[in-house]
Amino acid sequence: MSDTITNGKKATVEKDKVVIRFAGDSGDGMQLTGSQFSFTSALFGNDLATFPDFPAEIRAPLGTVEGVSGFQVQIGGVNIYTPGDQADVLVAMNPAALQSNLRYARQGGTIIVDMDAFDKRNIEKAGFKNNPIEDGTLDGYNVVEAPISSLTKTALEGIQLDNKSVMRCKNMFALGMMYWLFDRPLSDTEKYLDGKFKKMPAIAEANKKALHTGYHFAETIEALPSMYKVPAAKIEPGKYRHISGNIATAWGLMAASEKLGIKLFYGSYPITPASDILHELSKHKHLGIVTLQAEDEIAAVCSAIGASYAGQLGVTASSGPGIALKGEAIGLAIMAEIPLVIVDVQRGGPSTGLPTKTEQADINLALYGRNSESPCIVLAASTPSNCFEFAYTAAKLALEHMTPVILLTDGYLANGSEPWKFPRMSELPAIKIPYAKPNGEAYLPYLRDNETLARYWAIPGMAGLEHRIGGLEKQENTGNVSYDPANHEKMVHTRAEKVDRVANYIPDVEVMGEGKGKLLVVGWGGTYGSLHTSVSELWKAGRDVDHAHFNFINPLPKNTRQLLSSYEKVVVCELNMGQFASHLRSKFPDIKIESYTKIQGLPFTVTELKEKFISLLKD
Repeated sequence: MSDTITNGKKATVEKDKVVIRFAGDSGDGMQLTGSQFSFTSALFGNDLATFPDFPAEIRAPLGTVEGVSGFQVQIGGVNIYTPGDQADVLVAMNPAALQSNLRYARQGGTIIVDMDAFDKRNIEKAGFKNNPIEDGTLDGYNVVEAPISSLTKTALEGIQLDNKSVMRCKNMFALGMMYWLFDRPLSDTEKYLDGKFKKMPAIAEANKKALHTGYHFAETIEALPSMYKVPAAKIEPGKYRHISGNIATAWGLMAASEKLGIKLFYGSYPITPASDILHELSKHKHLGIVTLQAEDEIAAVCSAIGASYAGQLGVTASSGPGIALKGEAIGLAIMAEIPLVIVDVQRGGPSTGLPTKTEQADINLALYGRNSESPCIVLAASTPSNCFEFAYTAAKLALEHMTPVILLTDGYLANGSEPWKFPRMSELPAIKIPYAKPNGEAYLPYLRDNETLARYWAIPGMAGLEHRIGGLEKQENTGNVSYDPANHEKMVHTRAEKVDRVANYIPDVEVMGEGKGKLLVVGWGGTYGSLHTSVSELWKAGRDVDHAHFNFINPLPKNTRQLLSSYEKVVVCELNMGQFASHLRSKFPDIKIESYTKIQGLPFTVTELKEKFISLLKD
């Protein structure tokens, strides 16, 4: 929708959704700028999805492509599932930002540049041969040459700050321009600045002045003849907050702890992009949350195992490299059959790989990345906000089935954000822990529940429940160390069967569409938004295509075979070389499953997915 309404000297263009991308040096504050714009839009009532794009280099030289930081957000008066394919408005704070982000700008869209940064030296450092503003590179775009740096300097004359501090305020100038362009209030950001710089009032004053200066500059220049109006979205009534995947994961774990009335212990070692879970949990000591920043990944997971053995909710998290290091200890938890939640916030690999970029390549690691036969439950969140739901579910399944659970998220979900409605504690499903109870007889630590096969959880120190567990094979029921071949085989099968029976306690996979037809698009994890959007658009256009998204990876939902066999073609889309497709083929070798993959450290775009699905429908 795009309607033009006269508004005094300038027109207002109404749009149901719009995409904005901020880009600049990693020190230019683009993440803060994008976050504040998103926060203000969420308060206004827009639905939204964000995509922070961090540089991998910690101290890349200023003005180089390697040091560019980006933040993209799509806001709308309709349901928003992705941060958008291309930006309607691109803010580029220097030539390097323009060089690395021009491909994300929509033809005919608006590009706002800080013209003060486009000197010969910066242009050459960015890899341009000539000034891109003058040589035709930006033909087809509405280019706004804004002297952001010089106007920020002029506006802040008289405020007792050094030049470096003054220049750090130019991101607020750019944000002020965006607030005018999209008819957003300044008040919420002013409150944020007053709170953030409460002890440094001069810095708060400078940032607010730059914000207002940018707003009034945009209001007066002829290069911006129109402003955009994006109405509030129609959403379910309730209390909402703007939340990222990592924060939602932390809160989901805390909710499980509160539901049960047991302490949450989180043992972790810092790693991108999982570190924010530790940062968030460490803020809530008043809720009984215990966090430990261990000396390494192995110590982190072992401390969580110790906490679980002692009767707490033991949790650890990392990214792919750290999960690999935790493998032997996870095997210990599987053998000892104690609850443990392991969060894997996936990133590009292998090895150090692409630490700030997203990927879905750890599914094989989660399923098979331990020695011997050591199956565990594997879940995958699919949106930033439902990281809460699946962190809670991971804790529930680990505790009820007495086994480790691996929760897969990824960098796209972890750093991305969207509005999230606060649930009531009473709405969250009950968690029923199979606690052991003294009965006057010798306690058998590997005696099991007949339905789940979970052993009973005895907390150390309880009279009548003395026992020992460990990493050596256990004799059935007694838990004594056993090297008996037949017992070993039976215990291996029992541990596997225990995980398989979890399928009785998880929901069927749902399908968006008719449930049968020509093409089924299958996804898992963080690809949900782009897959849902592309299939929805094709479905509305009359195409015979449905979408099924998997959150339960091991075991698979019980209706998986029936669903996959109801379509002429099945294509699995994932950000790896086809790991989930291979997993499905191993389970259902008689069903033909195609694979569509991307391994660029970037999410799928709706455009590329639609092109692929249309080609499959034509074949």
